[in-house]
Amino acid sequence: MFRLWAKVWEKGRMVRDITIENGDLSLNRTKKIFLALEDACKAFDLSVPIWLDHNISEFQKVSKVRFHQDNFMEEIDFDYLELQVIEEDS
Repeated sequence: MFRLWAKVWEKGRMVRDITIENGDLSLNRTKKIFLALEDACKAFDLSVPIWLDHNISEFQKVSKVRFHQDNFMEEIDFDYLELQVIEEDS
């Protein structure tokens, strides 16, 4: 099972979160991440953020990334959206 935890942070506090699961073994890790991000953004009523180079390298190192205002096309009313992989397919 693949699980990703999405959290919205505002003023140093987590104000919303959701865990997205995907058990489809035919999808690779990247596709599961993108699908989970889309699902989380839909649940939070957000546009999907843009992956910048520093986001990609951060995520590759620690399986965790933060999306700030510069990743969104629209204004956001929180500090950042954080994604963290909490379970990988075995």
